[in-house]
Amino acid sequence: MTTGHLDPRRVVVCVPARDEAERLPRLIDALASQDWPEPFPVVVALNNTTDASREVMDGLTARLRGRLAVHVDETVFPPELAHAGSARRRAMDLGLAMLGNDDGVLVTTDADACPPPHWVSANVAAIERGVDLVGGALVLDEAEPVSTLVRARWAALAAYWAEVRRIEDDFDPRPWDPPPRHGDNTGGSLAVTAAAYRAAGGVPLRPTGEDWAFVMAAQAAGARLSHPPDVWVRVSPRTAGRASGGMAAAMAQLGDPTSHALRAPSFDLWRERALWRRGLRSRVGGDALVATLEPELPPMPCDLRLEAPSPTEAAA
Repeated sequence: MTTGHLDPRRVVVCVPARDEAERLPRLIDALASQDWPEPFPVVVALNNTTDASREVMDGLTARLRGRLAVHVDETVFPPELAHAGSARRRAMDLGLAMLGNDDGVLVTTDADACPPPHWVSANVAAIERGVDLVGGALVLDEAEPVSTLVRARWAALAAYWAEVRRIEDDFDPRPWDPPPRHGDNTGGSLAVTAAAYRAAGGVPLRPTGEDWAFVMAAQAAGARLSHPPDVWVRVSPRTAGRASGGMAAAMAQLGDPTSHALRAPSFDLWRERALWRRGLRSRVGGDALVATLEPELPPMPCDLRLEAPSPTEAAA
C-alpha cells in the first residue's frame, strides 16, 4: 500500500469517550494547538455517557470554532457491545465517512491523552514517507502525579522493550520501520490511511485489545507499520479508567505494592520469534503471513524477571 500527498482536508482525528467530562477539555485544547496549517475535523464519539460530557463538548465546540471542526456523536451501546472495540470503531467509522474516499488519514487517541503540538503533522509526515500505519510512543503525563514505584517499573519495562527491538532489528529488520524506533502501537496514538483501515475491516468489536487486533489485521491485509520516535503522546497514569483491561489497569498493576517482580519473556525467546518471522517473510506474501499467524501462537512464557526496585526500595 502507498499513499500520495495529503492535504489538511484529508485528516480526521477520532476520539472515543465515555464519562470523560473532566479530561476532554485538555485533549481538545491540545488538538486546537496543533501546528497543522488549517482547521481539521475532530470526531468525538460519546458512548454510554452518564456525566456532562455532551455539555462540555458543546461548549468546547463553540469556543474553538474556526480552530477545530469538532463533530460530536452520542450513542448508547447495548450491554454486550458497551466496550472499547465498539467505541473506537464508532469513532473511526465516523471519521472514515467524513473522508468519503480512500485519500486520507484517520488518527485516533484516547480521551485522557494529551498530544504535543506536532502530533498530527508528525503522523502524516510518517505516512507520506511510505507507510500505512503509524504507532505513537506512550509517555507518562508529567502533569499528573506518578508514584516512584510506577516510574521505576515503567523505566524497567522501557529498557526491556528497547532490547527486544534491538533483537528484532538485528534478526528481522523491516526497511520501512528502521531504528531508532519505539515499540508502541496502541489506541493512545495510532494513525492509519483510509485505504488501510478499509482493507483491515475496521476496528474489531473486542472488549479488550481492540487496538492490537486492528494493527495485526491491517498488517495481514498488507499495511506497513512504523514507529517513528517523533510521534508520541502523553498518557494518563490514572489507575481507574473506562475500558476494561486498558491502560488504567496496567498502571494499577505497576503500582500494586504487593507485586514484587516484573516478569516477561526472555530475550532468547524473542530471538527465536524474530527468526521465525524472518523465515516466514522469505515466502511470497510473508509480511501478511506473519501478521495472520502470529496472533494464533500460544503466549510466550514469562521466564525473565526484570530488574526493578521492590516497593520498599522505590519508596526509600
